Amino acid sequence: MSTLEFAAALAAAMFVLVAAFQVALAAGAPWGRAAYGGRNVHLPTGFRVASGIAAGAMVLLALTVLRRARMISWSPLPDAALPVAGWVVVAFLALSVAANLISTSAVERAIWAPVAAVALAATVAVNLLAPE
Repeated sequence: MSTLEFAAALAAAMFVLVAAFQVALAAGAPWGRAAYGGRNVHLPTGFRVASGIAAGAMVLLALTVLRRARMISWSPLPDAALPVAGWVVVAFLALSVAANLISTSAVERAIWAPVAAVALAATVAVNLLAPE
């Protein structure tokens, strides 16, 4: 496995982990202390809907990074858009790291900030190593 493939697989794994967590939240799992600032054990309906949407977005991000590394043959974006999309994902992840670090939830700071940081580093590597 090349460095590019490893980085893409690592980033995708982080996205899938977050997607699974968001699906569980959307389904009513009592893990709200680890999301949305940690104010609720069980999320209210609006946050559950947001978690469902976030789960779908995480899957799309995983597909985009894997396609950018040419590990899969399909992504939600055309190949020409992948270089720019890859850096948009980096910007999103940088904001995610910051948001998790300043969260009032200790769980978000302890778990999701490092997950986002790993995904960020891996996605930067993918963008630097991927062929144009």
